[in-house]
Amino acid sequence: MSYLDRLFSLEGRTAVVIGGTGVLCGEMAQGLAEAGAEVALVGRSEEKAAERLAKIEAAGGRGYFVGTDVASRASLEALLATVMERSGKVDVLVNGAGVNSPTPVLEIGDEEFARILDINLGAILRSCQIFGRQMLVQPGGGSIINIGSISGLGPLSRVFTYSASKAAVHNLSKNLAREWAAQGVRVNTLVPGFFPAEQNRKVLTEDRVAAIMGHTPAKRFGEARELIGATLLLASPAAGAFITGTELIVDGGFSCMSI
Repeated sequence: MSYLDRLFSLEGRTAVVIGGTGVLCGEMAQGLAEAGAEVALVGRSEEKAAERLAKIEAAGGRGYFVGTDVASRASLEALLATVMERSGKVDVLVNGAGVNSPTPVLEIGDEEFARILDINLGAILRSCQIFGRQMLVQPGGGSIINIGSISGLGPLSRVFTYSASKAAVHNLSKNLAREWAAQGVRVNTLVPGFFPAEQNRKVLTEDRVAAIMGHTPAKRFGEARELIGATLLLASPAAGAFITGTELIVDGGFSCMSI
């Protein structure tokens, strides 16, 4: 085994990717599979899962689809049961389910506010509880990667509830990292900058794109595959037991730009 394989290989490991039928987490799932992990793609679209699984298998990887409603604790419990029955453990959990809305702040209703908070924050807490409980008792612990957002580091206009929910995800991840570090379960936040995906296309108007480009030193949007390296670092043996409670930002320099 080469030095890089010893650091980053996920051979023999199991990864659960919630949101794996989407654009960004689908590419992250692809990277985990090509690094050797058996990947459970979690989402609601069997058709999208089939497309991603075909790509994974074409690259020599292994995976399967588990239809899950992240708004339901019972559905997430059933997901864990399915993964345990098939693999006997879960080494990596990627929490990437999320929804967005461009509703102006004075027009945000209680129902919309509650729905976004429940999917973006509540579902992450539920899955961390359910899968974290398993990781805490299994040999080797595990790695939880919660998907944050650049809007969780500083508020962005037009996505008020989304920004609030992601800021809470960042805080939740640090709290869990503190709770579980001594028991071998690492919790980190992967923070994408601006990556065109299904949930944000509705807010990427021409003037907003111009503003984003003016604030991004790289002068372009991110490409989904550019999240793979960060994912593998947080998921793999290379992280040791000491990379926990951190925010790994992949944003083309957006967060370091002031004027």
